[in-house]
Amino acid sequence: MLNYVWMGMLLIGFIIGGLNGRLEEVTQAAFNSSKSAVELSIGLIGVLCLWTGLMGVAEKSGLLNKLAYLVSPIIRLLFPQIPKKSPAIGAIVMNMAANFFGLGNAATPLGLKAMSELQKHNTVKDTASDSMIMFLILNASAIQLVPATIIALRASAGSTNPAEVIVPIWMASVAAATTGIIAVKLLGKKTDSHKRKMRLKNRRNNC
Repeated sequence: MLNYVWMGMLLIGFIIGGLNGRLEEVTQAAFNSSKSAVELSIGLIGVLCLWTGLMGVAEKSGLLNKLAYLVSPIIRLLFPQIPKKSPAIGAIVMNMAANFFGLGNAATPLGLKAMSELQKHNTVKDTASDSMIMFLILNASAIQLVPATIIALRASAGSTNPAEVIVPIWMASVAAATTGIIAVKLLGKKTDSHKRKMRLKNRRNNC
């Protein structure tokens, strides 16, 4: 679908440029944007390779397993429905660790793996479980210690102090995560209460 959207935008741009007699400027802008995209991608490669490599080393050395053990009390508090030995826990920890270091691209496949494992514990397959919603909230808010991708983007754009956004990012991500967790817990309890009332009502009707 997005391919059609982008193609439509390009065609509209060329058509309007042609009607206004500025087709040459539109073509030049397209080439300049392509050049900027390549330069930006090359600038990001170094940072992403560094942190992705560190994540790989941490996984193979067993550091992530130890990290999973250390944060397991928090994981159990946030995801009480997940069995203790579920592979979902490891995937969640790895995803949160990648997000913690600002590796949005590296966190994506880990997030997909975690969602796949959480779906296995979901009793209603066509509806997201509380655990899946909680994970989505944490993944979206993503508390970041080192926002490596944003720092790399700012550095590529010529910022004189690309790391000056770290503190505001900490504040924003902590606030977003806290608000999301509270909302999921409150709404989850409300939903559970509603389900219990419905089950009780059905039992009474059956009697």
